[in-house]
Amino acid sequence: MVKKNKKFWAHPTADISTTAFIGEGTKIWNQSQVASGAVIGKKCVIGHNCLICNGVKIGSEVKLESNIDVWNLVTIEDGVFVGPSVVFTNDPNPRARFPKSQFPQFGSWKKTLVKEGATIGANATIICGVVIGRSSMVGAGAVVTKDIPDYALVMGVPAKVSGWVCECGNKINFKNKKATCLICEKKYFKSSNSIVLI
Repeated sequence: MVKKNKKFWAHPTADISTTAFIGEGTKIWNQSQVASGAVIGKKCVIGHNCLICNGVKIGSEVKLESNIDVWNLVTIEDGVFVGPSVVFTNDPNPRARFPKSQFPQFGSWKKTLVKEGATIGANATIICGVVIGRSSMVGAGAVVTKDIPDYALVMGVPAKVSGWVCECGNKINFKNKKATCLICEKKYFKSSNSIVLI
């Protein structure tokens, strides 16, 4: 038995606020929670035991695997894949006895943006305040502490650029600042430490 809605599908154990917006064709699996004011686009898959907090914005065709908490101030654009047990944060210096709401002199929560088509591997940790670039790929277990360029492949603790990937996910290699994907044949140009699709 599942919860039925004209627009989306949800497992009966999912806890979905009536003030959350969920796009057509989205599926939400067991034990997941979607808080008030959260926005989830069309044709997404929200795995089991996920928490989508109030103020979170998730685009269309996003896939969240199991055991992921997406905290307030996180925005995930269209076509992003987030692997199981990825950790998002929103407080750069958390203290149990000095919450930001009562002690604003200790700073504020930070926004995180995951751009269109990015992939975040299983068990990666995303330190708040960063931008994860378009179609980039974060390796499993990586700890992201800085912005990631578009199309970058990053790995390690802390995460560092170790290569470049195509929109399709295949690794690409540059020669004379140009690269062609061997799978989908998209072409790229490298300028300094940035990549553009041509």
